Amino acid sequence: MRHGWFGTFTGVAVLSVCALPLAALTVWFLARRRSFAPWRTSLADVGIVYGTVPWVWLTLLPGSRAGQVTGRVSLVPLRDLATMPVSQIVGNLLVFAALGFFVPLRFAASVPRVLVLAASCSVLVETAQYVLRLDRVSSVDDVLLNTAGAGLAALVSLELFAARGLRPVGPQTPAVRPVTRGTSPPPRSGAGRSPGPARRR
Repeated sequence: MRHGWFGTFTGVAVLSVCALPLAALTVWFLARRRSFAPWRTSLADVGIVYGTVPWVWLTLLPGSRAGQVTGRVSLVPLRDLATMPVSQIVGNLLVFAALGFFVPLRFAASVPRVLVLAASCSVLVETAQYVLRLDRVSSVDDVLLNTAGAGLAALVSLELFAARGLRPVGPQTPAVRPVTRGTSPPPRSGAGRSPGPARRR
C-alpha cells in the first residue's frame, strides 16, 4: 500500500516542521486571551498536541497488507525488546515524551499519574492497531517503552521547573496575591462595627 508523502517518516517530519510557525502562532493567540500564567499554560497546551500527534500519526500508519491480515499481538514483556532496533526503541520512548513533559507543568500531575496516563494512551494506540488491522504488531513492549519515555520526560520537567522556582498551573490553581507588610485582612462580617445606642426601656 502506498501512503505517499503523508505516510513516511520524512514526510511527517517535514510537515511537523512546517507546522511549527502555526503552533507558535497558536501559543501567541491563546496567551493573549488568558489572564493567569498565559504563556506557560498556552505553551503547555500546544506542546502536548504538537509533540504527540506526529508520533501517534506514524504509529498508526498502515502496513503493506493492511486490511488483508488479522491483527498480531505480542503479550510477553521484554520479548520484542531484545530484537528491536535502537531507532525503534528511541522512537517508542519519544511517542508520549511531550505529553509527559508538559502535563506536570499544566495540570500539576505527579509522575505516577503521568505513567498511568501514558500507559492508557499507549494501550489505546496498540488496540487501534489491532482492531483496524493495520498490519502492525500490537506489542506490550511498545506500551512499556511509551510509558517509560513519558515518565522520564515528566521527571525532567519537574526537576527543571522546580529548579527555576516555578510550579504547575491548572484550572484549579488559585491565584496567589502578594501580602504586603502592615496590612491586615478585612474584618469578618459583624466585626468592627460600633455599637448602636442602647434601647430605652
